[in-house]
Amino acid sequence: MNSETVPESAGVSDPGYRPTSRQPFYWSVWRELWENRSIYVAPILVAIVVLFGFLVSTIGLPERRREVLLLDPAKARAAIEAPYDMAAIMLILTAFIVGLFYCLDALYGERRDRSILFWKSLPVSDSTTLLSKAAIPLVVLPLVTFAIVVATQSVMMLWTSALLITHGMSPGSTWTYVPLFRNSFVLLYGLAAIALWHAPIYGWARRATFLWAILPFFAIAFFEKITFGTSHFASMLKDRLMGFAPTAFAFNMHSVNSPQLTPGVYLSSPGLWLGLIFAAVFLAAAVRLRRYRGPL
Repeated sequence: MNSETVPESAGVSDPGYRPTSRQPFYWSVWRELWENRSIYVAPILVAIVVLFGFLVSTIGLPERRREVLLLDPAKARAAIEAPYDMAAIMLILTAFIVGLFYCLDALYGERRDRSILFWKSLPVSDSTTLLSKAAIPLVVLPLVTFAIVVATQSVMMLWTSALLITHGMSPGSTWTYVPLFRNSFVLLYGLAAIALWHAPIYGWARRATFLWAILPFFAIAFFEKITFGTSHFASMLKDRLMGFAPTAFAFNMHSVNSPQLTPGVYLSSPGLWLGLIFAAVFLAAAVRLRRYRGPL
């Protein structure tokens, strides 16, 4: 029976009936989450470790806070914000690593365990399957990371406030120097910028196993260095990893911890659009690879 055909017993007689085949992309994304729990388990575990380390570091916090508040306001802000920034950086780095390893196994894994035979028997196109896989590092992981970072920083702020109150101090310095709402907006913007900038990395990783994904880049950089004595390729790789920062944000010596958002500069950056073009090419190649490659 065609999976798109609605049985006569359903439909009119059962107004709550909804054929899931009409939502292949939605359920394909859920399938990836069901099969790859590390997408959310790994960031949660890192958040727990970060919170434990932060709780230990708050021993003697009231005395240190009194000393910090005597400093210049810019230095006081930097000192108070440091643990929150470190927590965000650790979780963003974790999300990148999880996304990279997820992409490395996204196609190879289903061919290795022969589950590709089952998934290809379903009425879901290869394009839909690959788009659902691409949505994990580009959409789902940034949103998961955003939620976990905000939750982690909220717990850190509440604990700090309770600790200061119990020692007869006002928690206002924490809430003043760590504006949670503004930082959350900047975080969401930054995660979106990072995801789009890293799109070609995820696109390449999705169609190659670990060694084939990493070794060619090291080989090319090494060959260029020993042959021509230059490092242009290595610089290009560095820009692909970190180049989003100077285009998505404007830093200056007076506001290192409060960068200005520059979405116009970021969206007009040639590096962003070239990367997205390469990501689209890699995704198309991955669709073709899945269509014509069988199990190992």
